[in-house]
Amino acid sequence: MPDLPGLAAAEEERYGRHLSLPEVGELGQRKLKAAKVLLVGLGGLGSPAALYLAAAGVGRLGLLDADRVELSNLQRQVLYGMADIGRPKAEAAAERLRAANPEIEIVPLAVRLAAANAEELLGPWDLVIDGSDNAATRYLVNDACLQLGKPDVWGAVLRFEGQLAVFGLPGGPCYRCLFPEPPPPGTVPSCAEAGVLGVLPGIVGTLQASAAIDLLLHGAAGSALAGRFLVYDGRRMSFREIRLEADPACPSCADPGKIVLRDQPYLCSIPQEENAVANQEVIPAAIDVATLDAWRNEGKPHLLLDVREQHEWDHSRIEGAQLMPLRGLPARLEELDPEATIVVHCHHGGRSAQAVQYLRARGFAGATNLAGGIDAWSLQVDPAVPRY
Repeated sequence: MPDLPGLAAAEEERYGRHLSLPEVGELGQRKLKAAKVLLVGLGGLGSPAALYLAAAGVGRLGLLDADRVELSNLQRQVLYGMADIGRPKAEAAAERLRAANPEIEIVPLAVRLAAANAEELLGPWDLVIDGSDNAATRYLVNDACLQLGKPDVWGAVLRFEGQLAVFGLPGGPCYRCLFPEPPPPGTVPSCAEAGVLGVLPGIVGTLQASAAIDLLLHGAAGSALAGRFLVYDGRRMSFREIRLEADPACPSCADPGKIVLRDQPYLCSIPQEENAVANQEVIPAAIDVATLDAWRNEGKPHLLLDVREQHEWDHSRIEGAQLMPLRGLPARLEELDPEATIVVHCHHGGRSAQAVQYLRARGFAGATNLAGGIDAWSLQVDPAVPRY
């Protein structure tokens, strides 16, 4: 093992519980020490991922984030404390991680990722953990990782739901296989708008760290998350799995060498008049259950689309809804009218937000998310619909 760094006596003691695992052992720990991992985003997801990767002994950690710590971050971003408010996140995070493990190298990068610097920033690392909170960065990370041939360990959270996948593995899907184009500005609510349970990013971010360690120990060909998309429901304390395959029509996967990195707008919303079509009603990106109830009472034409799973539908449903589970949505688009108003709902609003993003990116301008999902409908409109 001449190409891997050795372990000092203090490191053997520090990582003793790893050395006792046959699946890790001395060789695995030396692989971790030799590894270089870049974290894009040091917020709710990046915080726990960084802490556990540092504790695990990943030899070089890059911390990429241009933001500063705010009071509202502290509900979920466990790298920081009150004394860090106003400090650059990369600087505060580096200080915390060096204190946790002085044996590793920490590289703070207090810059904003852009098409002009993506290759330079992502190039030196073995893999990238994407903990960003906006579509612009997610697409840029995906494209840059494909171009550079690096795995993209992706995670996302909203309200009570978390999602996890590894993109860019050999023969596997990329982020654009799932969402070919960024959603129109304003179509997907941010965590600031929709909220997020504070512990949820901790769960997903820790899973991202676990997926990264799995890749570092076993290589891309042995990734346990290859072709899998995990969804965690924080209300039900349950996981679901969706199988993902590379889209044969995805130009990014077909020829990564032809990818042209582009910056996407960071806009969270746009004025209605800029999004309007002459003589056509503008449908908001999300509505609440009171609005849907009013639409039904007024007789406003719309399709209520339920993207939950069959077993959830069997338990409870909103009268008049049509079931089309999220995993089967791409194959059934022809069943939907692009001109119709489509109110999409799931259990709490996470999966339906994802479906609305997918639909609007394909020209379904009337797709809107039912905030709070069937659970909010049961609580606020029709208590006869069973909750779960």
